[in-house]
Amino acid sequence: MVTSVGNFFRQLRINRGEILRDMAQNLGVSSAFLSAVENGKKRVPDAWISKLEKIYSLTPAQMAELKEAIMESSNIIELNIQNASMGNRQLAVSFARQFDTLDEETSQKLFEILKKHKEG
Repeated sequence: MVTSVGNFFRQLRINRGEILRDMAQNLGVSSAFLSAVENGKKRVPDAWISKLEKIYSLTPAQMAELKEAIMESSNIIELNIQNASMGNRQLAVSFARQFDTLDEETSQKLFEILKKHKEG
């Protein structure tokens, strides 16, 4: 099943007249690995974002679309709390443990709090 990021990569290749192997070579990976990423079996390596931007001269709009596609295609999110305060560590662990039980209303409230914090 092709993911949002897979669709983005395929459209990028089509626009550039490339095939999967060409893009894989540009990214320094095998065609099989790139295919696995496109199909959601592997996650997009963090280094690919800047590589794709440079190799394909992505516009700001394309970068936003790429980041959105990566987010939509991600099933797992890693959070590095190594340098976080004890309070932030506790918050992260508590949130992770309760994530699956949050109802939509609570999720929206938390999202609004975080959005206000980012803007403030």
